[in-house]
Amino acid sequence: MIRSRRSAVALRHVAFEDLGLLAPVMEREGWDVSFCEAAVDDLTHHSIRSADLIIVLGGPIGVYETDDYPFLTSELALIEYRLSRNLPTLGICLGSQLMAKALGGRVFKGPVKEIGWGRVQLTEEGMSSCLGSLQSDDAVVLHWHGDSFDLPSGATRLASNENYENQAFAYGNTALALQFHLEADPRQLEEWYIGHTVELAAAKVSIAGLRASARRHSNDFAIRADRVFSTWLSQISPSNDIVIRR
Repeated sequence: MIRSRRSAVALRHVAFEDLGLLAPVMEREGWDVSFCEAAVDDLTHHSIRSADLIIVLGGPIGVYETDDYPFLTSELALIEYRLSRNLPTLGICLGSQLMAKALGGRVFKGPVKEIGWGRVQLTEEGMSSCLGSLQSDDAVVLHWHGDSFDLPSGATRLASNENYENQAFAYGNTALALQFHLEADPRQLEEWYIGHTVELAAAKVSIAGLRASARRHSNDFAIRADRVFSTWLSQISPSNDIVIRR
């Protein structure tokens, strides 16, 4: 019996929206992570299609913008391939919307631009899921999106809020979609403020306000993110001991 590390591929759309707080959790839990630049890399490569885990990160484009961003078609095909085979997949923000679309759900512009720190309300299923620690009254997440989606057939809604009915869902035992950001490291959000400056200005969102909220929530947020991600990773890989045949 040899202790083996598992392979994960993170599909990245913009350089500053990376694994953040998820990175040290994955290192500790025995995952080797490589990055794939979704817009330019070959998404049909076997090392991506067959990875032990795919993480689809966020980005400032819409799932429905395939004319402007043709790579989205290949990305959707990859996600559909994995979900149809029950292969572990985690989607965050744009990633969650791509998962919804790959499962046949409709993705569309939401009722409001939701940017800032706030709560989500867990469903009964969400309370018993890896997101359980978010039910605390002082638990917040980072919202940064303007699109929404219909809950796909066969998916289980885990969280909502007053603006968006679908904030998180599970599909089977190995797929998790989060519309909000739990991975965003508050210490690295200065890069987000620069990268999304046009969006923030258009939405009249105060960068100073975001910065102050990030400082206020930083410690508790990191603890809860660690708990959520480590719980989910343990659920999709209950044992790190694998027999390697030579």
